[in-house]
Amino acid sequence: METISWSDFERVEIRVGTIITAEVFKEARKPAYILQVDFGEEIGILKSSAQITDLYKPEELTGTQVIGVVNFPSKQIGPIKSQCLVTGFSLDQSTVVLAKPDRPVPNGLKLA
Repeated sequence: METISWSDFERVEIRVGTIITAEVFKEARKPAYILQVDFGEEIGILKSSAQITDLYKPEELTGTQVIGVVNFPSKQIGPIKSQCLVTGFSLDQSTVVLAKPDRPVPNGLKLA
């Protein structure tokens, strides 16, 4: 494991957001959803492609708070541009458990 400095950590914008829409990403090579995540007034709504189909249904995701990285460059994934990385823990090659706060917090709040 590589050691990083505190200033490296501070550069990563890890924020809380609420999923406002989740739909099947039909054009994806691997099963995925297209998420629209509200990261609050300062950051706004960002789009993400998330391979979380094993444990979650789109209708269950709406209203769920998640933890995302919002300062990576956008990444073209098929026909969409993913603007943030929704974080989670990989149990295996296809099963991801979302990282999320255990209590509601304001959208846009930065991980401290």
